[in-house]
Amino acid sequence: MPSSALTAAHPLKDVTTSDSALRRFLHGLPGVDAVGLEGRAASLGTRSIKTTAKAYAIDLAISMVDLTTLEGADTPGKVRALGAKAAKPDPTDRTTPATAAVCVYPDMVAVAKEAVAGSDVKVASVATSFPAGRAPLTIKLADVREAVAAGADEIDMVIDRGAFLAGRYLKVYDEIAAVREACGTSARLKVIFETGELSTYDNIRRASWLGMLAGADFIKTSTGKVAVNATPANTLLMLEAVRDFRAQTGVQVGVKPAGGIRTTKDAIKFLVLVNETAGDDWLDNHWFRFGASSLLNDLLMQRQKLATGRYSGPDYVTVD
Repeated sequence: MPSSALTAAHPLKDVTTSDSALRRFLHGLPGVDAVGLEGRAASLGTRSIKTTAKAYAIDLAISMVDLTTLEGADTPGKVRALGAKAAKPDPTDRTTPATAAVCVYPDMVAVAKEAVAGSDVKVASVATSFPAGRAPLTIKLADVREAVAAGADEIDMVIDRGAFLAGRYLKVYDEIAAVREACGTSARLKVIFETGELSTYDNIRRASWLGMLAGADFIKTSTGKVAVNATPANTLLMLEAVRDFRAQTGVQVGVKPAGGIRTTKDAIKFLVLVNETAGDDWLDNHWFRFGASSLLNDLLMQRQKLATGRYSGPDYVTVD
């Protein structure tokens, strides 16, 4: 069941009653020790895992992929092929798990929905004038409602980074809450911060709490359309935020790193971050996702290598 913005009984409800109260709360969050954060992320990234654990991690990572195509040249045929691949990533091996979702533009939701029919694969749609988020709220909400009406199970919205960086936190909060309402009870909401444009770790921490306060079901690093996307450090920081938010409110929120995660080795590093920071409760595709396009192919090749002892030829996986 999707969450909603804070109720009157919520322990943090008062911090969103005014711009000044919200600013006071967000700027009162502990400052981020950048050296310590990056050091811990790097240290966790060196952990090695045994072969049996690797097999489990690969299947878990496959099940967490939001298989994504967000290009101006997307066609119904490409989206149908993506949906088929998401439902049956390896048609030669029925034990291969399906991916969590396919992620497309709003006008491709109906096509994607038909392509994954009969499977557990969700359809996620970007919205709110993705990727820049530069549009009036009425247009952003129309974007969301159109995607939900077409059958989207999840909405990946982008925040107004300009408003956030200008310190207009209540405007950003109100937009997220409005999108949350437009999602209704059927669609979960992922809130994209575009961490590469937020400049500082302190801003990423503030954006994480702002998104969760406004009713995000997931907080997401990036659109995948800028130079700096998901990194171990910014994802670790967001994992700490969801952990601490649940400790204070009892509300669990998911995390989705997106962009730049291309190899099985990368994915396993992120799973270690999840396990060591947020814990087992987040090691499930209801609470952790990878926003990716090329990652799935590497996971499939590594999975086949573990099973057979050899890599397949270049025709083993499809080229998206």
